[in-house]
Parts: sequence; C-alpha cells; structure tokens
Amino acid sequence: MEKFKKIKTIVTPLDKINIDTDQIVPKQFLKLVQKSGFGKYLFFNWRYDEKENQKPNFVLNDKKYQNSQVLVTGDNFGCGSSREHAVWALKDYGFLVIIAHSFADIFYSNCFKNGILPITLDEEIIEKLKQETGEVEVDLENQILKTSSDLISFDIDSHNKKILLEGLDDISQTLHFEDRISEFEKHSKIPSVL
Repeated sequence: MEKFKKIKTIVTPLDKINIDTDQIVPKQFLKLVQKSGFGKYLFFNWRYDEKENQKPNFVLNDKKYQNSQVLVTGDNFGCGSSREHAVWALKDYGFLVIIAHSFADIFYSNCFKNGILPITLDEEIIEKLKQETGEVEVDLENQILKTSSDLISFDIDSHNKKILLEGLDDISQTLHFEDRISEFEKHSKIPSVL
C-alpha cells in the first residue's frame, strides 16, 4: 500500500445520505478478483442510463470534478453489505479521502486497509465544504483540512493514522512482529515422539 501524502485537490460534492455499498459498486460488477478495475463501475447506476450513456446531471460526469481526490458526502456513507469492493472502486476511481458526517463501521475499517482516509465532520462543515470551489489541502500528519478560508481540524486515532502515513496493509503490520512470531514458534513446537 502506498504511503498517504499531503494532497491538494478540488472536492467532489455528492449530496446524498445513506449511500450503500450496492450503490457505490453494484453487485453485477463483483466478478473481478483483483482490487483494480472497479473505478469505471463506481456509482454505475447513477452515472449511466440503461444504454450506458453518461447521465449529464450526475456530479461524477461533470468534467470539472474529473481529477478530484476528495469526495464530500452525507450521513451514513458505506452502509449496507460489507463488500470491500466499494472501497476498491472509490480508490481505483481516484478518491483518496472521503468526508462524511458518519460512516458504516465495516466500510470505515475497509478504508484504512486500502489507503483511503475517511474523515468524519459536523454536518455544518460538510455543507460548507460542498460549496468549496477552490482546492482543499488534506494534511493527515497535522490532521488539518485547509480551504481558501478555513483551517478545519479532524480526529483520527493514532493507529489508523500510522497505517496510512506508513502505507501499512494487514500483512505489513504483521511483519512488524516477525521476530516475536518466530520466537513464539520456536518455543511452542511440540517435541517429536520418535
């Protein structure tokens, strides 16, 4: 997993609440076995009509948001099933930060495992961020969002912060304890009877 670096980007406002994982990436696209390739299916039913033509009124189809790395959305983001594919689709599309008033627990956890920073903020701040037209800087090290007019601090527990800053996936975290694991295995072997 790549280390999370300070980013500067415009935000994509998605003014919806209770967005479930089936809307983030519909079930018919869960056939891929790798983590890449899901970005083109992100919010598929909202982005495309039945003939797979882009719907002009959906925010991701607006060219001005094309290179945005921050999604600002509503309450209870990532609810529904626990599919990790939803996070893979967001990351593959290019989002590195998701800002919402609240997240579903499993989705929130999956974000950290895949290098996405989920930030929880008050609704009033989120509404202001949705109106932001300039670039926003996300500084995880100092836990600050910098807009054209505000400095907004956000909370994150130290373990999850470390995971993102150091780019540690589950395997990398386990390997930090390789010496202790080897020592344990050495002393816990059952002696041979022969």
